[in-house]
Amino acid sequence: MAKTFLVVAEARGGKLRQVSFEALRAAQLSAAEGDTIHAVLIGGSGSKVLAGELAAYGAESIYVVEDSALESYSSEAYSSALLEVIAEASPNAIYFGHTAAGRDLAPLTAAKLGAGQLSDVTAISRSGDRVEFTRPLYAGKAVEKKAFTDPDGTWVVTIRPNNIAPQAPDASRQASVIIDVAYPAPSLRSIIREVVKKTSGAIDLAEAKIVVSGGRGVRSAEGFQPLEELAAVLGGAVGASRGACDAGYCEYAMQIGQTGKVVTPEIYIACGISGAIQHLAGMSSSRVIIAINKDAEAPIFKVADYGIVGDLFEVVPLLTEEFRQLLK
Repeated sequence: MAKTFLVVAEARGGKLRQVSFEALRAAQLSAAEGDTIHAVLIGGSGSKVLAGELAAYGAESIYVVEDSALESYSSEAYSSALLEVIAEASPNAIYFGHTAAGRDLAPLTAAKLGAGQLSDVTAISRSGDRVEFTRPLYAGKAVEKKAFTDPDGTWVVTIRPNNIAPQAPDASRQASVIIDVAYPAPSLRSIIREVVKKTSGAIDLAEAKIVVSGGRGVRSAEGFQPLEELAAVLGGAVGASRGACDAGYCEYAMQIGQTGKVVTPEIYIACGISGAIQHLAGMSSSRVIIAINKDAEAPIFKVADYGIVGDLFEVVPLLTEEFRQLLK
């Protein structure tokens, strides 16, 4: 029997997040011949203009819920809007990005539907009717493979950013249907009046291909400046260890680790980070890890692909200048 997949797309600053396309690809990898893949966009006015891009990446139909009350993410508001779409689309599986919003909305949706859920999926394979989902365990030290066994049950899945490459977009592909869904405007217990951003980075840390991260070794808030310059030259984002955040050197929005964000960039440059297990939990799956630390015995070197023993305040500016010349 054919299944229907619903991908919950996310937008930020008027643009679709990369993980939306990765979640579409995850649905495609899970689907069998004859299955259909739809997407849903929930947001403020103007969200509908992004529908064409989702079509280019493979969405066959796109549901759009637009309302001024949905301009900023709210658990109650977005859950209410999504349930309206689910009632109309009757999906067998719902895919989210493993983002702050996805981690909040997915379990809420699963609980309301009485559905099974798998979180933080990094790979998907299909053999016959069986779909296997791979996800990391124990701070990335092990992986497990899981499958949904109830053929009539609903799947709820979150996809870790930067792990499942989206298919190449085809601008000529058109979604067969763009469906406007009325927002039910429930009585909300809380309303978002304003969102104040504490970080000004143009690149989302969770989706960045290159991350330059600092630890206690940066010594101060000003110590992040060389890291920011290197990240700007490389087109990357700046992150931090919990130690740097606790010391007041940077905002907690930059924290990477077990109690912070999980990142999987192509290149991770750790500057002045010792390599505590809690930090490794957030970045050990990076494709290439480069460590810069003046302590040759720092644990970070055990997981690094390349290591530089030296003072980051000497090494980072040299790297920045070299990359600036190479990337001209």
